[in-house]
Amino acid sequence: MRKIVAGLFISLDGVYEAPGEWHFPYFDDDMGAAVDAQMKAADTMLLGRVTYEEFAGFWPNADPAEIDIADYMNGTPKLVVSNSLETLEWQNSTLVTGDIAGQLTALKAQPGKNISITGSGTLVRTLLRDGVLDELHLLIHPIALGNGKRLFDGLETPAPLEVVSSTTFGSGVMYVIYRPAKG
Repeated sequence: MRKIVAGLFISLDGVYEAPGEWHFPYFDDDMGAAVDAQMKAADTMLLGRVTYEEFAGFWPNADPAEIDIADYMNGTPKLVVSNSLETLEWQNSTLVTGDIAGQLTALKAQPGKNISITGSGTLVRTLLRDGVLDELHLLIHPIALGNGKRLFDGLETPAPLEVVSSTTFGSGVMYVIYRPAKG
């Protein structure tokens, strides 16, 4: 069975917004290997509307000779959860509306690799609430930002998690994999 796995860069105070402004000083080979492993374990991306629009504005024009993951980002099938978008321009993108949890549960039962979420905090919270998210891979950076979108703001009920594994990189970033606690 496939898993839905969310991978996010996050600050100590839970901010996942605009990692390009604070993440790169902490990037090292260990983090690169962790991100690469997440990408290789997935054959489908799952994106919320905001992340889709940000990515669709950048990746189709990215030069693979300059950014080595450009081919992956453009070539990988993308599922986009949105109630407001009507069309998707970025190649290999499919709109998902209606019974999101039901559609994703059915997709998880099909053969294939993991379904990977990047960013998309609202989507992550929704899937966690609905019991559809299987793992949460957090690269927790040793920085407190004080403001920005926090991953768990707006969570309506507690979401107990259990640690699957944790590693601390030389940069001080902690790579922690969580899954919903069975209760």
